[in-house]
Amino acid sequence: MRDFIAGLPKAELHLHIEGTLEPELKFELAARNGLELPYASVEEMRAAYTFDSLPSFLRIYYEGMRVLRTEPDFYDLAMAYLSKAAEQNVRYAEIFFDPQAHTSRGVPFDVVIRGLRRALLDADARLGVRAQLIMCFLRDFQAEYAMATLLESLPYKEWIAGVGLDSDEKGNPPRKFAAVYERARQEGYLLTMHCDIDQDDTVEHIRQAIEEIGVDRIDHGVNVLADLRLVEAVLERGLGLTCCPISNGYVSEGMKAEGIRKLMDLGVRVTVNSDDPAYFSGYVRENLEALQGALQLTREELADLERNAFEIAWLPRHLKDAYLSEIDAYVAAGQPR
Repeated sequence: MRDFIAGLPKAELHLHIEGTLEPELKFELAARNGLELPYASVEEMRAAYTFDSLPSFLRIYYEGMRVLRTEPDFYDLAMAYLSKAAEQNVRYAEIFFDPQAHTSRGVPFDVVIRGLRRALLDADARLGVRAQLIMCFLRDFQAEYAMATLLESLPYKEWIAGVGLDSDEKGNPPRKFAAVYERARQEGYLLTMHCDIDQDDTVEHIRQAIEEIGVDRIDHGVNVLADLRLVEAVLERGLGLTCCPISNGYVSEGMKAEGIRKLMDLGVRVTVNSDDPAYFSGYVRENLEALQGALQLTREELADLERNAFEIAWLPRHLKDAYLSEIDAYVAAGQPR
């Protein structure tokens, strides 16, 4: 089964590029930029990655970003992830980036997006991995800052597929950003937002995301099972959920595997992703392996998870069909490549 998962064509739709900053690269970028890190070694840094909640994770997550200063830094960050993705047969990725986490400390928006964009173009040409960017707003900043960031993105909107919403949910509901999301929709961006696992008011946040914001999909979102009316709304609108089993276990109790199974059984377009793999010790292949081990998923069920991912991806129909044909051919072959 591990070999089958390794060869399965994959799409990853919930991946924070800043969350792929491995300790080795963090040390390399710190040295490049003349910065000192509060760790003596890679091993000591990894040992500090102990989280028991979303806020405890975010503290270390944002601290690590300070090594990202220049366009080459963002290029190297993205190329490192895309190279790993190619190794795991990720054929397509939609990559979150957090411009406010950088502009708020003096790194220009232009520096961030140009470095990332150049890496995406090179990965397509050299690695055969197609990728798009999703610009996330930090929900614990003011909505006015999100709107300013949205406006700053407009000269580059051909490089950005859509917008998302992440960071600490407590006291920061979707409706806080309603005007920002409405303007984003008017500008042609597709819409998603995090409804993290087991946070305060998570079910209400899911309701707002669906009914008030009108998102095109939901990131995480397993708590939708607490309200069958919302499950029906997800099904009626064909919304996908981008679930992250391994990271669930770091900020809540367990991977939420049984919840993912129930969503699958209900026909919800649930997908499996890695979230922040440098901090949660697992890229997309490892997440699929963990979920398969927990649920004893069959090959067809694993293939269905990837079919879901390509179906809800922000791609034109002909590209979706091409990737789906790859999955069908792989499964029909009956053996891993």
